[in-house]
Amino acid sequence: MSTPPVAKELPVEDATLIIEVTGLRSGKGDVHYAVYNSPENFPKRKGRVSYGNVPAKVGGVAIPVKGLRRGTYAVAIFHDENRNDEFDQGFLGIPLEDYGFSNNASGFLGPPSFKDAAVILNKNTVRTVIRLD
Repeated sequence: MSTPPVAKELPVEDATLIIEVTGLRSGKGDVHYAVYNSPENFPKRKGRVSYGNVPAKVGGVAIPVKGLRRGTYAVAIFHDENRNDEFDQGFLGIPLEDYGFSNNASGFLGPPSFKDAAVILNKNTVRTVIRLD
């Protein structure tokens, strides 16, 4: 009696999310990004699965985030023109720096929902465009 063949797990391919940020008003400072994979953590500092920053360029930047598992993600970005590594806010928490979310999602008196900002990473490379106005 022979034993049945054992199913082998296929390797999970890492994927790349390209975050394209357009509409930067200057080439000063950095563009900070954070990628999230759960609604509970979006967009909190501790819930990021990937984050970093790139130098700003007039018009925009493209940020490749490599090594992600396929799944659903949401992205938050801000343009840190003064390079103080903080999202500057004024009176009553009114943002002083440009910011945005994947799908150009917006919220009412706060960030959008994870669902509204969700990007499905279902192939090797997926691009999301975030427009700053």
